[in-house]
Amino acid sequence: MNQISIIGLGWIGLPLAQYLQKNGHAVIGSTTSADKQEKIKDLGVEAIQFALVPFPQGKAFQKLFTSEVLVINIPPKSRTTDGKFYLEQMKYLRTMVDQAGIEKIIFVSSTGVYPNDSRTESYLEAEEVTEANTGNITLLKGEKTFKDANELTIVRFGGLMGDDRIPGKYVAGKENVAGHTRVNYIHKSDAVRMLAWIIEKELWGKIYNGVAPIHSLRKDIYERNVLDLGFEPPKSYENALEGDTRLISGRKILETGFEFEYPDPIDFPYTKKS
Repeated sequence: MNQISIIGLGWIGLPLAQYLQKNGHAVIGSTTSADKQEKIKDLGVEAIQFALVPFPQGKAFQKLFTSEVLVINIPPKSRTTDGKFYLEQMKYLRTMVDQAGIEKIIFVSSTGVYPNDSRTESYLEAEEVTEANTGNITLLKGEKTFKDANELTIVRFGGLMGDDRIPGKYVAGKENVAGHTRVNYIHKSDAVRMLAWIIEKELWGKIYNGVAPIHSLRKDIYERNVLDLGFEPPKSYENALEGDTRLISGRKILETGFEFEYPDPIDFPYTKKS
């Protein structure tokens, strides 16, 4: 049994805490507001109010930094900001990690760090990603903030789907939709299980891509969502472009014995329509 802290009891962090507790681990996590704290406690998870603004703020948050394992799950709002605030948050967090002496860290990142270039070969974890070629410099700098931690494992998730995150919902009724490219998705359930697997198998000092092994066509997924969930189909699709392929390989985690519950995004289950 491990004592595990999760910074960010959000869409992935909260179900991860619940999953780990069911597996016998002692878990504590953080949330940014008192209202969320009470709701999370009602679900049986110990939550501490903790925010990085960008300096640490909250009540008794030092307890978060007494665990053997720390999961950092704070996504940057890089689509709406320049990323500077997020990187300041990471600097403060790194200082606290160092002061606490926590060695086993999972840093949740994204496959968005890989170059945006299309190519025939899949992007692997061994890919040299630099500030010059990265698809998201904020994410890359966030990873680098912790790069020399003793036992750091970085998990780069593809598109996280499940619950009300449904691909077909986002393109319903739209025109000129890209349907010819293949996806790099992972279901929420498998993302949670993968993080727990890394902790329980002591897979430290690694980088893993969290991507389902089957890369279905977008159009096929949208049409399945229309059929199963009643979404309006896209009004039209854009013409396919030759060589327009950017695939991320999730093979490395499979080599550790991990198995995806939902290997094909066409078969992803959802709980809500909207």
